[in-house]
Amino acid sequence: MNKKFFGLLSVILMGVVFLAIGVLTAADVPDKVLINNEGYAADKKGPVDFTHKKHTADHKVACAECHHVIKDGKNVWKEGEAVHKCKECHDPIEKKGSVDKLQNAYHNNCKDCHKKLAEGGKTTTAPLKKCNDCHQKKS
Repeated sequence: MNKKFFGLLSVILMGVVFLAIGVLTAADVPDKVLINNEGYAADKKGPVDFTHKKHTADHKVACAECHHVIKDGKNVWKEGEAVHKCKECHDPIEKKGSVDKLQNAYHNNCKDCHKKLAEGGKTTTAPLKKCNDCHQKKS
């Protein structure tokens, strides 16, 4: 058999492997994540019910918009890599160096994204100004 056939076969097999990895990785992602206010000095608001499906499938938000590993000022995290809990880097109590404290990291990321969508006319329903649009009532 010739080299072109083996080259084409290799490309097809690699595509199948990457597709399988993508499907298996996506299957491990929970549809909903409860973002609790664990570790804050004062827990003023209730938790946030975050839905991956709504953000990724419905609104086409890339995983790297939220998940990140920052090196030299750039996000080097790639889809399929391990996802760490936010509080592993973002302390709930205080800002450490240039790393925002946990609540600010959440608020800045979520509110900035929602604000851009609203300003761009892409949404009128993304929660932006009222805390209870995202936060559940505190129990």
